[in-house]
Amino acid sequence: MAEPGSGTGAGDEPGPGLPRSLLRAGVADPEHLPEHLAWFALRHMGPAADRAVARVREQHPDAGPAELRALVVARGRRNTVAEGAFVGGPFLLLVPVAFCAALLNQARTVLELAGLDGRDPTSPERAAELLVLMGVHPDTETARRALVSLDLDRAERTAPRRALLRPAALRAVTVRMARLLGLVSPPGDRTPDRGRLRGTAVAVAKILLVAAVFAVGLVAPLVWLPYMALSYHWATGRLADRAALYYFSEPAPRRAGRTAPGLTAAYAKAVVSMLLPALLTVLVLVVGVRIERSHWPVVTMALALGSLATGAWWQSRHRSRRNRTDDGDGTGRGNGSGSP
Repeated sequence: MAEPGSGTGAGDEPGPGLPRSLLRAGVADPEHLPEHLAWFALRHMGPAADRAVARVREQHPDAGPAELRALVVARGRRNTVAEGAFVGGPFLLLVPVAFCAALLNQARTVLELAGLDGRDPTSPERAAELLVLMGVHPDTETARRALVSLDLDRAERTAPRRALLRPAALRAVTVRMARLLGLVSPPGDRTPDRGRLRGTAVAVAKILLVAAVFAVGLVAPLVWLPYMALSYHWATGRLADRAALYYFSEPAPRRAGRTAPGLTAAYAKAVVSMLLPALLTVLVLVVGVRIERSHWPVVTMALALGSLATGAWWQSRHRSRRNRTDDGDGTGRGNGSGSP
């Protein structure tokens, strides 16, 4: 099996630029996005995953195998929610980068579960297993062949920064990432005849929900936080279950009495985000500011500026928190707060 590139970043702790590097590789070679993800995860997350397994065992010496797995899965969910979070309005342009960050955190969770099973998280075999667990290939032999045929050097040569400005390729890669994350079903997914009507109704309801969140998010950008927190939480749990069945022959255990990580804070921020447009509208009407004898142009501008300011505030806090976490624990995995 071909080894991932041997550049200076091999084995280093994942930095904040890693999701963008993965995105550029995916846009340059969209057909092999999952394989690029597997190699990126192995190269940048494998050594850190190995250390994380040793650390969780050291910190919980009395914990049994099931409890250790529960701790790894809970932390994986927290970090996927936190790193993959994004807000609406004009900041939806950053969704592809957020999806890459979420994918890398999901992959690291799988590598840590493999480490708990006594397998080497840095072995190329883990890349093949990751592709199988994500549903990309039916078996590890097929995954190995796909990884061997991957031209990593070509992707690096043909992935300039301006590749991220190609809308069609970026849109296709974003949809592919959403499927890899488990946020949407693949096009080949078929519902049994008995449940087809129900499955169609659920699919339509999901589309309507996304449309509603998108519309509200134009003026209240933080409404995306609870929606994506739940989506990431469930999707990461399903991937962890598949990994636990593969490595331990039983589903991933759940930590009793725990709610979706960061969900309470996400709901609170979403409520505040929705109150702000209402307050701005009332303020404009009370003050009586008009353009061409109408309040509504002023209301529209106030809502647009409010959305931009709210999203910018959240992005600044999110980036600052991530930088402090990277400097504080050196793992790129966070302190476990998981607040989006």
